[in-house]
Amino acid sequence: MATNIIMPALEMAQTTGKLVRWIKTEGATVTKGEPIMEIETDKVTVEIESPASGILSGLLIHEGDTVPVGQTIAWLVASGESVPSVAPTIQSGRTISKSVEVSATPVARKMAEEHGVELSRIKPNGGRVEKADVSAYLARTDPKGFPNPSGLRLASPKARRLALERGVDLSMLRGSGPDGAVLTSDIPTSNIQPLTSTLWRVMAERMTTSWTTVPHFFLSRDVNASRLMAWREQAQKRSTEKITYTDLLVKVVAVALAKHPRVNVSWSGNAIIQHDEINVGVAVAVEEGLIVPVIHRADRLGLGEIAARRNDLVTRAQAGKLRLEDIQGGTFTISNLGMYGVDAFQAIINSPQAAILAVGRIAERVVPSGGVPVVQPVMTLSLSCDHRAVDGARGAQFLNTLGELLEEPLGMLE
Repeated sequence: MATNIIMPALEMAQTTGKLVRWIKTEGATVTKGEPIMEIETDKVTVEIESPASGILSGLLIHEGDTVPVGQTIAWLVASGESVPSVAPTIQSGRTISKSVEVSATPVARKMAEEHGVELSRIKPNGGRVEKADVSAYLARTDPKGFPNPSGLRLASPKARRLALERGVDLSMLRGSGPDGAVLTSDIPTSNIQPLTSTLWRVMAERMTTSWTTVPHFFLSRDVNASRLMAWREQAQKRSTEKITYTDLLVKVVAVALAKHPRVNVSWSGNAIIQHDEINVGVAVAVEEGLIVPVIHRADRLGLGEIAARRNDLVTRAQAGKLRLEDIQGGTFTISNLGMYGVDAFQAIINSPQAAILAVGRIAERVVPSGGVPVVQPVMTLSLSCDHRAVDGARGAQFLNTLGELLEEPLGMLE
């Protein structure tokens, strides 16, 4: 029996997925668990493994297509087995149509290609499309191929699109095309940098959605980092892995979430989802944007195990080699900018999670101690909470526990 391959959901809020490339081609024999395609999400490009063994057949979408989550995009069949008939829904703007060969001169064909015009749109005066037919079409159409009202500046569709992208006023240009039409070569360059990173674009969209739809509130607390620094020094002596402050924070956050399970939640629709597992995401900056790989069941891991997993995840994130499971299932996120010299900041919640911890650098400050000013290493913690899922009291209690554990790590043994 044929097995359908669907566009997977890589996170709770995902509705569509984009096919980056087919790793296996039509007719290839694959085994269960073998990578067959790369899917682009709003966070990362991941390899998707085959759900079963068989012959990859009936590929329904092409590289670059975006389709709804759950839609069948290919099949795995046995030898001699036929592929079921399914019509895909493509959301990338590409339409599936029967190719029609249009008769045209080489010059007309090249001219149409340069200006992004389909020859099938042009009605020739004779039996085939000539250069004059393309010129006439360019002079009377706008970027989408609709009639150009009289009085508008003549320009090729491609030139109009480029001018719009660069913020150029066509009326100010002298065109070099037929009848003075503006061509792409006439459009001046601009200082505007196009957003080519899908990860960055979707990150911007998600952050905008979270900031404008999630009712944030913020709590902050300064922590005496003396014991934390000593803990890291001692832990490093006992470990073959490099121990970072982020590793210590993951460990402490996991313990605090176990003590305050009502912070380890997500908001979904009109309900609070209580998570059984404590999966801590760590924000990692990569060239294309920000990504949050997840350390699963962090409360069950030792410090050395956390460090090893964090190092592996960060290395593969920066190399673009994260797997599907590496970015799924996060219940809480840590964003640490201390290594960049940042004292304090407030982070936007990684929705649908209910909270995110922002961590600043450790810096020496003069603080009162027993009525006497003393110099101490201080670190600022800032907690952002979704008020729909976490109230102020629960957030404050959680942050207070975090501070106590960081100032006295032995408290984790209780």
